[in-house]
Amino acid sequence: MSDTAADPKTQDPTTAPAEEKKVEATTEEPKATEDIKKEEGGEAAKPATATSDAVFSMFGGGPKKEKKEEEDEGADEPSGSSKKKDEGEGAADEEEVDVHFEPVVHLTEKVEVKTNEEQEEQTFKMRAKLFKFDRESREWKERGTGDVRLLKHKENGKTRLVMRRDKTLKVCANHYIVPDMKLSPNVGSDRSWVWNAAADVSEGEPEAQTLAIRFANSENANLFKEAFEKAQEENEKLFAAAGSE
Repeated sequence: MSDTAADPKTQDPTTAPAEEKKVEATTEEPKATEDIKKEEGGEAAKPATATSDAVFSMFGGGPKKEKKEEEDEGADEPSGSSKKKDEGEGAADEEEVDVHFEPVVHLTEKVEVKTNEEQEEQTFKMRAKLFKFDRESREWKERGTGDVRLLKHKENGKTRLVMRRDKTLKVCANHYIVPDMKLSPNVGSDRSWVWNAAADVSEGEPEAQTLAIRFANSENANLFKEAFEKAQEENEKLFAAAGSE
């Protein structure tokens, strides 16, 4: 009889659910106690928060917030320095004085620059490039690019050739057109001429120079030749008249 009661196979199945219900009933009790502990723990945590606030206030946490609030309230009001600045600007406007200084240099004054061309009239002008033959190196060297002009004196009627460089306006050719000058075409070019000047004074002192001039096209070169030869004929008569006297 005792073996049959101990064997699980012979146990009454109706008794097992009752035992399981007891087990479930006993397992629900710890949950209730845990909930109660959590609620008690939550209520107990509130004093801990108050304590932490007190600790922060001991290290300056509380006063900082109060100071910030005071700064925010005082931001709307102007500071003492800004008040003084506003008052100073108002006083400066009232005490503003009209001061006048005389200029050291009067820019309206015109400086007269003499070019020795004031008594001459321009009879010809053309843009060109001038070259000079260097006897030492036996080669042509560029003298400059600019306007070549023929200037006729208003009193004596003599014509001279003058050429200045662009921008600097430095003289690169300056001589009278005398009868013994002869324009010769440059080898292999129909827009350039070569001639000898016995007394070119572009460097200051009279100097014999072999010059060559080149134009943009042959038409401009021919216009220069016509004006050059015309001035040469007029100068020949004037020089002859001056020599007979």
